[in-house]
Amino acid sequence: MGKKFAIGVDVGGSHISSVLVDINSGNIIKESLAEVKVDNQASANEILDKWAVAIVETMLFTDREKLVGIGFAMPGPFDYKNGVALLKNVAKYDSLYGMNIGDELKKRLELPAEMPFRYSNDALSFAIGECWGGKAANYKNVMAITLGTGFGSAFLTNGVPVIDGDLVPEQGYVYNIPYKNGIADDHFSTRWFVDEYKRRTGKVCAGVKEIADAVNIDHAAKLLFEDFGCNLANFLSSLLATFNAECLVIGGNISGAYSLFGNTFQEVLKEEKLDVDVVISELMESAAMVGSARLLDDEFWTKMEPLVAKI
Repeated sequence: MGKKFAIGVDVGGSHISSVLVDINSGNIIKESLAEVKVDNQASANEILDKWAVAIVETMLFTDREKLVGIGFAMPGPFDYKNGVALLKNVAKYDSLYGMNIGDELKKRLELPAEMPFRYSNDALSFAIGECWGGKAANYKNVMAITLGTGFGSAFLTNGVPVIDGDLVPEQGYVYNIPYKNGIADDHFSTRWFVDEYKRRTGKVCAGVKEIADAVNIDHAAKLLFEDFGCNLANFLSSLLATFNAECLVIGGNISGAYSLFGNTFQEVLKEEKLDVDVVISELMESAAMVGSARLLDDEFWTKMEPLVAKI
């Protein structure tokens, strides 16, 4: 039987997750999901050993001859073309600086040197996954955003990222676009909720969920989410229009509170006469793994490889 599985890996700030993905359908093999906590300040050997533990656990669910390769959703800075870590002075994984991740992991995993390891960043991997195995699969022009600790974004046409040209911001990044008294990342991330809630009420909270849980008894919390939805739609409107987006996918932890800001968000889009389908990710954390696994589809990789050198 021919090879037909890829492993998708999502490297987070404090953990690594991996899962087996059917390379023909984009479906994940749920029982193969592995997650291992990682100390991102540890030595390179300790970090890589932990990464290997997760991948080995996932590999148990397929015969090695059916494995076509491993794809990684990797935080930057990173040499995505050559697989070399460039994280330095970013408070995580500094010990990996200058290391070829594929070479190091293949030794630990006892995989042949010619086994393809391919890499992309987390935002692109999330978006690719949503356009392959998620709700955005049937749209041509898709914008995907993640709302959480930071504000991630990507633009795709026929499932392939668009990172340059007149229709998208440079690299497809919107977090650094000026907005109000700062940049977008200041206003569409967890810290905005925490800081703004404290400014309005004097109350200190741990995160967005705590504020969401208070909506029914705290009018200030309810207004906060409504203002967030209005601001987000105002910010995204011109980007969606320029790209002629047919679908907006929203992921990240804050997307779980969409019911609290979705109405005002949709109202602004309607006022702007934007006909865009808004979908909330169901894949969530799995989307980046599905997207990174798709890098092992050679037909897709021929379109993706020229972009990887630019990100």
